[in-house]
Order: sequence, then structure tokens, then C-alpha cells
Amino acid sequence: MSNRTPGGALVSNIEVTANTVQRGDIIQVGGQACRVSNLFQLPQGAKQILFESGELLTIHTRTRLVAVRLLRRR
Repeated sequence: MSNRTPGGALVSNIEVTANTVQRGDIIQVGGQACRVSNLFQLPQGAKQILFESGELLTIHTRTRLVAVRLLRRR
């Protein structure tokens, strides 16, 4: 599902993995929406996600999460 924001950006719900998660993605964890501020590569393809709140989440190669991604217009 995609929606337009008032500023003209396109918002999309997508499935993310350790390979596809990006800075700026918004992931809901425990009912709280958390924006990804940084990513750290770990051994065997895992990633550690740092959220703007300072919390960390480690995901492995088979982890699947739903995220909201802002797609900028060109």
C-alpha cells in the first residue's frame, strides 16, 4: 500500500530484512514506531539497528519485519 504525504513524498509499507533495511525506515517494535538512525553489520549477515530513541535491535538473515519507507520524488 502506498500513500502520498502532503509534501508530495510517497509512503510505502514494505517488508525489510537484514539485507534491505535502510536508515530512515520506521519499524514498529512493541507497539512503538521507531525510526532507524544507523545500522551496523554483524557476522553471518546479521545487522544491529540503532533507533533514534537510542534502542538497539539485532536482526538475523531470516528476520522479516514490516517497515514504513518514505520514497522521495525526483
